[in-house]
Amino acid sequence: MDKLWAMEVFVRVMECGSLSRAAESLDLANATVTTSLRNLEAHLGTTLIQRNSRHLHLTEEGRIFLPHCQEILRSVARAESDVKIQGSEVVGPLRVEAPFAIGQNLLCPALVELTRRHPGLSVSVSLTNDPHNLIERATDVAIRMDRVEDADLVGRPIYEAQYIVCGTPEVVGAMRAATPRDLDPGRCLGLFAEGNHTPNPWRFSKDEDEVVVNPGGPLSFNNTAALIQAALQDVGLIYVLDVFVSDLVKQGKLVELFPDWQTSKRTFHAVTVKSRFAAPKVRAFIDFLLEIFDARRRPSVTTMIAVGPGRKKRKPL
Repeated sequence: MDKLWAMEVFVRVMECGSLSRAAESLDLANATVTTSLRNLEAHLGTTLIQRNSRHLHLTEEGRIFLPHCQEILRSVARAESDVKIQGSEVVGPLRVEAPFAIGQNLLCPALVELTRRHPGLSVSVSLTNDPHNLIERATDVAIRMDRVEDADLVGRPIYEAQYIVCGTPEVVGAMRAATPRDLDPGRCLGLFAEGNHTPNPWRFSKDEDEVVVNPGGPLSFNNTAALIQAALQDVGLIYVLDVFVSDLVKQGKLVELFPDWQTSKRTFHAVTVKSRFAAPKVRAFIDFLLEIFDARRRPSVTTMIAVGPGRKKRKPL
């Protein structure tokens, strides 16, 4: 028996003064209302209403039970109203997880604008290169790279980034490298994965020509922000995702080399727990991410995340 529904029928009968008028107001058959009252009384083990063909009278038990039912129904109505208001406005706490490089270079500097747009939103950001369980951490949105291998999650592709080689005008001007094959590994700064101090190779392709450069410069890092700062100090060239240096390239602080050569690509996804409904705060945040990332490089929706068993070895950012 649906107790809450039975209470609503009981209250409506007393408000209307008859079973037939209560049935009409609820768009139910008279027999349905009668059955609901009988089931409720059977559940309580007492009679709530004395009734004949013309009159209804509350029993002593009915007089005790009625105000409790009315208060419960009012509480339910208030709860539903509060949830609907919350569910239609961009308000409340929003918990976000992102890799360090994305958070430091892109996300965190832009969040001031998000909070200006939505003053009722409170954003907390966890930066980590070790993705956590979104359900256990009560995380609303995470930014993940490449594949998301969890059947409980769904991701929306927000940006397809490509590695580029770049350096300061001074460093680039001192080099005579017409192709990646001409690069001096000793002037190439490295980026390595957590726990592995061997820099990742730089890969290039053009038509059927493929080139791999193993950086052997004086500095290497496991952090993209540190790598970029070293490049800005004329230490050497870097091989980094375009999204992290696009502003610096536009400003002329860094110069891109070999734009006609293909390099590796990586896709960023906004990841959430699977749900039939997305809260307005989550939708607003994902829309904001799409503004941050360059729409011209956004992958199509046909490249939505692949879900599969296991966990791939993480690549450095």
